[in-house]
Amino acid sequence: MANSSINLVLHQGSMLPHELPVAALLGPSCFHSFSSTWAITNGAIHVSPQRGKCSAICYRFSFRKCTCKWKRLVRSCSTSEFVLASDENYGNKQVVSLTPRLYDYVLKNVREPEILRQLRQETASMRGSQMQVSPDQAQLLAMLVQILGAERCIEVGVYTGYSSLAIALVLPDLGHLVACERDAKSLDVAKKYYQLAGVSHKVDVKLGLAMDSLESLILNGEAGSYDFAFIDAEKRMNEKYFELLLQLVRVGGLIVIDNVLWHGKVADPLVYDPKTISIRNFNQKLMEDERVNISMVPIGDGMTICRKR
Repeated sequence: MANSSINLVLHQGSMLPHELPVAALLGPSCFHSFSSTWAITNGAIHVSPQRGKCSAICYRFSFRKCTCKWKRLVRSCSTSEFVLASDENYGNKQVVSLTPRLYDYVLKNVREPEILRQLRQETASMRGSQMQVSPDQAQLLAMLVQILGAERCIEVGVYTGYSSLAIALVLPDLGHLVACERDAKSLDVAKKYYQLAGVSHKVDVKLGLAMDSLESLILNGEAGSYDFAFIDAEKRMNEKYFELLLQLVRVGGLIVIDNVLWHGKVADPLVYDPKTISIRNFNQKLMEDERVNISMVPIGDGMTICRKR
């Protein structure tokens, strides 16, 4: 380290309890913070620059302190990054973790319709633009709708309509999408683009609280008549939305929930704000819910796909 200007910055929430004393040996951090580029194996801490296949210097970090069999390894550079599962029973499976360069590559391989691109660009200048789903997420949602052969869909939380427009575009001409949103200003943008895309006749806009709209659909005798639903609204309401949608979606239908990884906070035991706790608890309940099959997908901010049994 004598000839290196690189120091390791650890985020305590990323460590197990028995690792904290080891991290304390590092002292104050005074250099640029890396994102989770560290590892724990057996022995003392090591920081050594290595040249990989990328143009920038790659670094490999490792702790050697634990007596347990737990092990994690992350290698990172400007063009590639992978993680080994902490449980050796997974056979040291390498899992890709997206770097900015790799994510740019993913986005270049998204088939984004021109009308969606225009909506995305307009939304980018608006307050709360981070709430819009990413193009790769929207593409996945549209494909799920197509694979399912869905004709009747529900979206809880529309914002400016990027995901709902992606869904409406692939619905058959007689398809039906109930779009629930409580913010009139953002919904006006969505409606403008529904019109421009020629899909307004497929979208039934519900301005108001989603809970009220969903309960109204049930009271109207529409239980079990929907094929697909997407939840991207107030996170602390996820469980209530899910229970209502479980009534509205048919057996074999899908319910997709966004932001289930919540910027990585759900895996950090030191983060316990109300929204994080709510999402963490909801994820656990889905794990234990025998009424659905589930698959948590690390795309965007994390989505869980549920199939009603």
